[in-house]
Amino acid sequence: MNARPSLTRFAWLSVVAALATMALKGGAYLISGSVALLSDALESGVNLTAALLALAVLTVVAQPPDEEHAYGHEKAEYFSSGAEGSLILIAAVTIAYQAIRRLLIPVELARLPLGLTISVVAMLINLFVAIILRRAARRHRSIALEADSQHLMTDVWSSVGVLGGVGAVALTGWQPLDPLVALAAALHIGWSGTRLIRRSIHGLMDTALPERELAQVREILDEYRELGIRFHALRSRQAGARSFVSFHVQVPGDWSVQRGHDLLEAIERKVRHAIPATTVFTHIEPVEDPRSWHDQKLDRETEPRLAARQFELETEDPES
Repeated sequence: MNARPSLTRFAWLSVVAALATMALKGGAYLISGSVALLSDALESGVNLTAALLALAVLTVVAQPPDEEHAYGHEKAEYFSSGAEGSLILIAAVTIAYQAIRRLLIPVELARLPLGLTISVVAMLINLFVAIILRRAARRHRSIALEADSQHLMTDVWSSVGVLGGVGAVALTGWQPLDPLVALAAALHIGWSGTRLIRRSIHGLMDTALPERELAQVREILDEYRELGIRFHALRSRQAGARSFVSFHVQVPGDWSVQRGHDLLEAIERKVRHAIPATTVFTHIEPVEDPRSWHDQKLDRETEPRLAARQFELETEDPES
């Protein structure tokens, strides 16, 4: 199943929304002179860069597996979300710098009602696009679209705070409220960027599936224990939208190859049905063989005598 080519249209939607909101918020800043509205405009600039990155990455992810990337290109999504998190942090630092500067050198704000109205329109555009991206991310299990959606929602909530602060300045006339609100927005944006970077790092380090999904796998395997079948070495990892699960299946040694193969096919089919977009790797072993219990670690430790005997069997002349 490969629905990746269609996801680029969501990235294009994000690009158009970022251009529109950046222009609107930039205009609101030029009209009012509010540094809080400037922080909103800078955040939209980051949104544009992030949307372009997502577009490029989703184009790569849509490519089918090849000889050099036999497991596909899904992990490229983590580079997009990690880069987006870094850009968010840069925007947060820039906003904080401008806010501190405005605290030290106050500037009288002007034409706030018009600036606020323009900013509200931009915020509603971001909210609409964020909802669309979030639904697409859940449907297609795309971390790149999910990161873009979270970023836009962060922008929305930041805009709510900024609009509240600037509105308070308009009502009270207390100018320091504007940079103080911008500082609060910078902290919120920086925290969002940190979370995105952390999740991207976990994805690149082959993080296991969520416990809820692993519990589904164990539940499927437990159905066969009454037949004398055992399982071990359950491992999993995530790569963008795709999941990978592997485990060893121990069956009675007198089973035929066909019977063992049919069992593995049935188990793998149930796991794929329970967890969509999952590749399942299984390994069958005779339950009576002591060696079947020596391979639970990622790097198998082979006993010297056993290794020597195995080497003899593999190099033995079949005609002797």
